[in-house]
Amino acid sequence: MNLRSTVALMAMSLALPAHAALSPAETAMSRTVDAEYERSIALLEKLVNQNSGSLNLAGVEAVGKMVTPELKALGFAVEWKPMLAAKRAGHIVATHKGKPGTTKMLLIGHLDTVFEPDSPFQTFARAGDKAKGPGVADDKGGMVVMLSALRAMQAAGTLKNANIEIVLTGDEEDSGEPLDVARADLIAAGKRADVALDFEGLSVVDGVDMGSIARRSSNSWTLTATGKSGHSSGIFSASAGEGAIYELTRIIATFRKELPEPNLTFNVGIIGGGQSAELDKDGVRIAATGKTNIIPSIAIARGDFRTLSQDQTDRVIAKMKAIVEAHAPGTSATILIDQGYPPMAPTQGNRGLLTKLNGINADLKLPQMPALDPLKRGAGDISFVAADTDGLVGFGVTSEGDHTPEETADLDSIKRQAKRAAILMTRLSMEPGRKK
Repeated sequence: MNLRSTVALMAMSLALPAHAALSPAETAMSRTVDAEYERSIALLEKLVNQNSGSLNLAGVEAVGKMVTPELKALGFAVEWKPMLAAKRAGHIVATHKGKPGTTKMLLIGHLDTVFEPDSPFQTFARAGDKAKGPGVADDKGGMVVMLSALRAMQAAGTLKNANIEIVLTGDEEDSGEPLDVARADLIAAGKRADVALDFEGLSVVDGVDMGSIARRSSNSWTLTATGKSGHSSGIFSASAGEGAIYELTRIIATFRKELPEPNLTFNVGIIGGGQSAELDKDGVRIAATGKTNIIPSIAIARGDFRTLSQDQTDRVIAKMKAIVEAHAPGTSATILIDQGYPPMAPTQGNRGLLTKLNGINADLKLPQMPALDPLKRGAGDISFVAADTDGLVGFGVTSEGDHTPEETADLDSIKRQAKRAAILMTRLSMEPGRKK
């Protein structure tokens, strides 16, 4: 063999994943997932048929009571964390102690859905390997994948060594306030974890399963402009000025011109103004009065913006405030910004997790998963721990029509997702942890 051939073979060997094939335990896990497919679907049907809209506190707790015995049977210590202080039902925090000194994993999902009891969309309906129902994918399908993976690990004997903490929030779709109360348990779990795995839906683009290593933030803003009221015949004069509505639109137009940068989106969701304008307590309605011949004295707008990193968030806020402060003569303006869900930046640690997952895909003879464009994924609970731990998103089922009465899950995706998760957790459980 010549030198060139030897070098080529060495390069190929270095490119191979650490596990060239499934171990006997991993093969057993794969078989268990397949064997328990119908059991997983039966559990999914049970969960979906219990309404758990975020504001249906009793319904969210009922779903928690359905999941609790499943976790206890796997050896988890399960605690229900009431969230009445945040005007929500509560969360499940479940802990499984494994081998000391190994990777601590945090698994994230949620009990609630967007469909409240007054929605006509209430029941599970199956057609072959498809199922329609409220939360069938988001996120009851994700919880079923999580449980399927953990049962497979238990059956193969790999769960006993795994250090796993699970947080299933009860208000992911409509978070309680204040957020520092509603997400306190999740944030604390993130500080303990080496790795976070999010069991929301698998993103598929053009038939290709994607790996999500980033999620953008979700922030809201409220802009209020004021001006001198008077007869419209005096508009633009030195004594009258431009009025509140012109000032508000100047600011918004300047946002549109000066804010754009990669991975940033910003939106104006509601606007109103006139002789009077008042925003309701929920921030979704503006009551305004005025006449065509009166210069408007007040104008209000609300919107959001989404960023990929905290640095980007800070930069955008600074730009918005500078634009608002440069108000026209005879007017004034203020902006209030509510930083809601933080960003999950695409870190090297997150990319490393996707590389490990792609090693598993190779062993399962599944296609490689490219990194998803973060513009294609909204905010989520994993972002609250992203500053403290590496993370990967999208271990739930693939679906279409989420958040609509057409929400439909691909049930067959339970299999490959549970296999991926079980093998990844097993391999991570054999690695040393980074946190004490």
